[in-house]
Formats: sequence, C-alpha cells, structure tokens
Amino acid sequence: MLKRAFSLLLLAFLSVTALAAQKASTLTIYTHPSFAAEWGPGPAVKEAFEQTCDCKVNYVVLNSGGDILQRLRLEGESTRADLVLGLDTATMETTRQTGLLAEHETDLSALDLPIDWKDPVFVPYDWGYFAFVYDTEQLSEPPQSLDALISAPDDLKIIIQDPRTSTPGLGLLLWMRHVYGDQAPQKWQQLKGKILTTTKSWSDGYFSLFMNGEAPLILSYSTSPAYHMAVDNTDQYQAVEFKEGHYLQVEVAALVKSSDKKKLGRAFLDFMLSADFQRHIPLKNVMYPATDLGDELPAVFDKLIQPSEALYFDPKTVSEHRRAWLNEWLEAMTR
Repeated sequence: MLKRAFSLLLLAFLSVTALAAQKASTLTIYTHPSFAAEWGPGPAVKEAFEQTCDCKVNYVVLNSGGDILQRLRLEGESTRADLVLGLDTATMETTRQTGLLAEHETDLSALDLPIDWKDPVFVPYDWGYFAFVYDTEQLSEPPQSLDALISAPDDLKIIIQDPRTSTPGLGLLLWMRHVYGDQAPQKWQQLKGKILTTTKSWSDGYFSLFMNGEAPLILSYSTSPAYHMAVDNTDQYQAVEFKEGHYLQVEVAALVKSSDKKKLGRAFLDFMLSADFQRHIPLKNVMYPATDLGDELPAVFDKLIQPSEALYFDPKTVSEHRRAWLNEWLEAMTR
C-alpha cells in the first residue's frame, strides 16, 4: 500500500514537472532586424503565437539572412536555434546543404505565390519583387527599364546595396544576370558611373541617404511605396516598372534538425500560414503575404506596380553560381 502511494505521488510529481516544463518551453528563432524590430511583424506574431502555444518565443536577431546562415553553420548541431526565419530563395539551397535542417511537414495548400512551391524543408511567409524606388519630387521621368537605367547619363545617381551583405543587393545581382546573362559584367561596368554609393544594408541606404534626398533612385522593393502611402500618407515615393520584368524574392523559415522542440517548431511553421501571422506582413514587413488575405490586404497594394514577368533562378542554380557571379560583380566594380 505504501509502495502504491509512493508510486502515485511520484507520478503526480512527474506530471506536474512535465506540465511546468511544457509551460516554460521557449522557442528560439534566429531572424533578422526588420522582422523582429518594434515596427516589424515579429512582436505581434510573438504575442499571437504565445496565446496558442502556452510557450515563449525568443528572437535572436542577426544582421541578415546571410548572417543567419553563417551562425547556423558555425554552431552546427549545438545551435540554440529551433527555427530560422529570414532566409530567402537566394540563400536557402546553401543552407539546406548544411544538413542542419529538418522537413517541415506543413500543409502548403494555402500558399498563394507567383511560383509553384513544394519544398519539403522551407516554408514561405512572404514574397516580393526587387525594384527601383524613386523620389517623385526629384525625378519626374525615371528610367522605365534596366537598359534605360544603364544607358542613362552618369549624373543620374542611384543607391544600391552590396550583394555580399544585403539581400536586395544580391537580388539585383541575380536580376542583372537573369536579364543579361554572360553580358552582365559589362553592364555592371556601364552602370558603375551612376552608383552614388553601395551600402552594406538596405536600411543604411534607404533611411539614411535616400529619404534624406541624397539620390533620386534606390534599389528596394516594389512594395516599399505601400508603407509610405498607408503610414506616411504620401505618394512621393514610387517604384518604377521595368519592361524586362522584376526579380522575385520569397522569404522562408525552416526547422532546425537538432531542436528538441520540433513539435512546437512545426506548430509555428503551420501558424505562419494562418491569418493571425499573415495579416502582419503587408504593412509591417512591407511585402506580399504568402497566402491570400482577401479583403484584409491593405487597399494601397492595389496601387503598386504589377510586373509583367517574375524573373527567378532555381535556388540550386543560385547556389552553384553565386560565388562566380559575385566575383564577376566585384571585378566589374573595381576595374
């Protein structure tokens, strides 16, 4: 009888301990500043998910998607990350090749992207097109194509980002390569004279330089004007539609294989495709949501340019050629 009572007491203790541990579970997500920032979608997403999971979400903020990859590669199986969020179609294949990620098991049928998506490891959470945004008060007639931009007089100054450190910078590299192929290095040399500066990050160029009138054109996203129209109540900043088409970016998240919270991590990946997550994307991440929000999509998105063609390299192609294409760009910029 005493033995049975002790067993029941032990079972109760273990149950309480397990419940406490479950309640204390912390999901650690490696991400980048624009997601986790106070003005980004991260805080609202954290609050909404914590209401469903009886857990805590902890963001570890790294500078970029490339830095997420490098940290994951450096830490290997000892990483603290349960999820990585902020990689994209230009970095996902290299990340996959580390062997550090697990399959997501998420139902992707709700996705609404310009391309078909069946990847077993990466779950998209938003997408957009790279574009040049111009200040209508400085420039009344912006170039309408890459060709027109490249052949414009050198007194038309633009701001771009470094493809080694910036996602949009890498996007422009892939955009140029998609349009010009092996002629891309020569086109970069022609464009070089118009580049006012090449910043390390998008925010360095956009907020510190472009918004202060240092140049009338900056490499950004076709969705950037949505924020200005909806939040700043101004049409001053608009994206230019280029006749060659625009390069597509899809941002993704993935589960880390060594995580001991895989069930919780997969629950978060499922949650990413819910309206409670997606409704925070348009005006907080200033991108298109990965699912159809219907009437919840802000009306200003109807005023954005609609590229005639989505330019896109398969992630494997990017992984295979990225180093060579970066070297071509660097040589063209320093010649």
